[in-house]
Amino acid sequence: MKLRRSQFLIGFVTAFLVVLTIWACVSDRNSLAQPTSPDGKPGSTPSIDAAKKKGFDGVDFSYDPFGAPPGQDAVLSAEQVMKKDVSEKPAVMKRQQQLLQDRYDMACRSASGAVMTKGKSQPVGPAVKLPSGTTWEQLAQLTPEEIKKKSGFPRGFDRLPHVKHAVGGMVFPSMQIKDFPRLERFDVDFDLPDCFLPEFPPPIFLTTHPELGDVSQGEVLSAENFDRLFRGLITPVQLDGLRMLVTQFPQEEFNATHDRKTAKPSLGVACLDCHVNFHTTGQFHLNPDTRPQLDRLRLDTTSLRGMYNQQIHGSKRSLRSVEDFTEFEQRTAYFNGDSIRAMKKGINMIDRLQVAHMAQMQSMIDFPPAPHLDPMTGRLDRAKATQMEIRGEELFFGKAKCVACHAPPSYTDHQMHDLQLERFGAMGDGPIKTFVLRGIKDSPPYFHDGRLPTLEDTVEFFNLVGGLKLEAEDKKALTAFLRAL
Repeated sequence: MKLRRSQFLIGFVTAFLVVLTIWACVSDRNSLAQPTSPDGKPGSTPSIDAAKKKGFDGVDFSYDPFGAPPGQDAVLSAEQVMKKDVSEKPAVMKRQQQLLQDRYDMACRSASGAVMTKGKSQPVGPAVKLPSGTTWEQLAQLTPEEIKKKSGFPRGFDRLPHVKHAVGGMVFPSMQIKDFPRLERFDVDFDLPDCFLPEFPPPIFLTTHPELGDVSQGEVLSAENFDRLFRGLITPVQLDGLRMLVTQFPQEEFNATHDRKTAKPSLGVACLDCHVNFHTTGQFHLNPDTRPQLDRLRLDTTSLRGMYNQQIHGSKRSLRSVEDFTEFEQRTAYFNGDSIRAMKKGINMIDRLQVAHMAQMQSMIDFPPAPHLDPMTGRLDRAKATQMEIRGEELFFGKAKCVACHAPPSYTDHQMHDLQLERFGAMGDGPIKTFVLRGIKDSPPYFHDGRLPTLEDTVEFFNLVGGLKLEAEDKKALTAFLRAL
């Protein structure tokens, strides 16, 4: 009798827990489908309201990555998801292009002598549009409080959203998709013109063979050519690391599941699909470690050049070794910070020894040549530099205060900083790592989300945010120095 009573109690408790779990799941799904206000009642969240004022209009914040409409349990087929996304794509791209036109002068301007390492013209700005009737000089004289009160902070200085922010995922530029069609998504296109992007393919410089210059031979490193291009130039351990870096692994939008964003099932993406030739061509996605979805930041792919002299990795995560970063990327960043999704789509459990091989290869990549810099100090060689560059260096280390975060030789301080853009009425970014300025001429667009199309925009941004009050000639000189790095 006691045994039967115990069995009955166990069965009752089990059934109760099952019902409770189902109720919790349904409640959680409904809460995701319908935003709530701070008092817990249904309604718009403050962050969504703020987003609509800052250029995120039209974003569907109820996005379900499985393709099912909010409140429905059925999962759409791959064909249904693709048909829906393809039909919505023109409106998605039109909205993003209108946002860019509202924020920027999209004309591709260049200047004599302003070129990247292989000769592509650098974009010249500023391209950010100012509020009507305002000049850069007038804006720089205002306090943050005055700018906030007047809603005068340039929209181009505010967060740049992902082309499809509710969905996110990696997006590759057309010039790269032309050579690698497997990287094309059917739901979105890249949004910035090629003139605002680095040269393609980027050159590759090895720390162990500076005498060889660019060792890429004008090719994009891939699984098909890495051995031919690098055997004999690097060690067997580094070559194995390179093999892993060009190997495709499943990623959120690029895989073989029903909710992928590629027309055909895909093996995924490789590390060097984003970091092309250990550099970048402006590919972007969303940072994996911020929620809710709206608060995630668009991330412009950073260069891996000079990795040997960097101590933190990841714009928000502040990972302390390239080994940790390499492993973290595979397990979470590839899947938007969701390890459960990674398990379902094909998580790649890299052996720690392989991670070390990959890290060693990444640490072999050097910056491009900078003929006007002293190789010992990273400062200008006064015998080679122009007067404009010398004046810019004086400002960089003086009035402009750039050196406070960007110290030579790599021009970084290995720290995280919060610019507190909320002071100006903008959406804040929180702490972001100091990016390397060495070789910066090769890496437009600028800032972690690519919101600053040119170096001139970058100087104007920090002149305003830092309260520097630089004169027009100061800004020209400072830009000249940045191009010499």
